[in-house]
Amino acid sequence: MGDNVTTKKKHPCGSKEWKVMRIGVDFKLQCCGCGHVITVPREKALKIITKKV
Repeated sequence: MGDNVTTKKKHPCGSKEWKVMRIGVDFKLQCCGCGHVITVPREKALKIITKKV
């Protein structure tokens, strides 16, 4: 939690960096570019996250 990660695809705002807000069955990610918050199932989150920044 609290780590910044990058994803394979860009968010519509153009940022690839996300801050991990919660880890569990779902991951709660906040976009570092615009502040948008999304909830992603754990399996999908592990696929889209490329590296920890």
